[in-house]
Amino acid sequence: MPTECTPDLFGFAPVEGREVVAAFDGGAISSDAGALLLGATDRAIGMMDRFASCFHDERRADLIEHEIATLVGQRVFGIALGYEDLNDHDDLRHDPMMAVLAGKLEARREDCAPVAGKSTLNRLELSKLEPTRYHKISHNPVAIKRLPVDLFLEAHERAPKQIILDLDATDDPLHGDQEGRFFHGYYDCYCYLPLYVFCGRHLLAAKLRRASVDAADGSVQEVARIVAQIARRTASTFCSAWRRTTGSSPRSRPSLIGSRRRAGGPADRSAASRASCG
Repeated sequence: MPTECTPDLFGFAPVEGREVVAAFDGGAISSDAGALLLGATDRAIGMMDRFASCFHDERRADLIEHEIATLVGQRVFGIALGYEDLNDHDDLRHDPMMAVLAGKLEARREDCAPVAGKSTLNRLELSKLEPTRYHKISHNPVAIKRLPVDLFLEAHERAPKQIILDLDATDDPLHGDQEGRFFHGYYDCYCYLPLYVFCGRHLLAAKLRRASVDAADGSVQEVARIVAQIARRTASTFCSAWRRTTGSSPRSRPSLIGSRRRAGGPADRSAASRASCG
């Protein structure tokens, strides 16, 4: 029985006298060309290098194939492109676009891809506060928390006269038996309940939480930390911050309202809340 071979070219009906052909000899092709814009943005503000500086690497330098900046950038760019699962990176490590973003088109070793696979990235995500025998990469959580606020302040040539902080809790649906999963009645699914703090379009904080906590859990601490950092960077003699809240807002809790009073803000939940610096 003759072997059935798949042809290299497929011909279709011509259009206005021109051939229409489907071929499979295009070489390495990526469907994520928009990532080039992400790379250009990163080069403008140096976010990935600064994020990488929040980690400490005790691996042997002569045996390292993928630097911390490569690992961090690969994970962040992957999430931005919709690849949230680490398993995706076993294919993405061969994607030419990821190699371009990493600034590394070829690996130094023949048995490696230009960027990392899921196992290497997993060791990064499991990094401890201090390096261990099996986790040579450690991280500084304080530096990581401060970075988004620093980037926000550096986006302004002068200290803003008014800063409005917007706190939001939303669902992060889960599709497996992840640690800390909890069924949330309002969102009607198993999820996490992360807390976000924004100022306009700028993300200042993102805190992963279990869905079993109150929507305002940790809000006072996050606001206090952000306000203190802003006050130090703007060299203001006075800086107070509180957010706009309403009586029905799930983040309007006595502890948060009390922090507004201590900051010199209005106690009325419906009052316009703003930060005045300078």
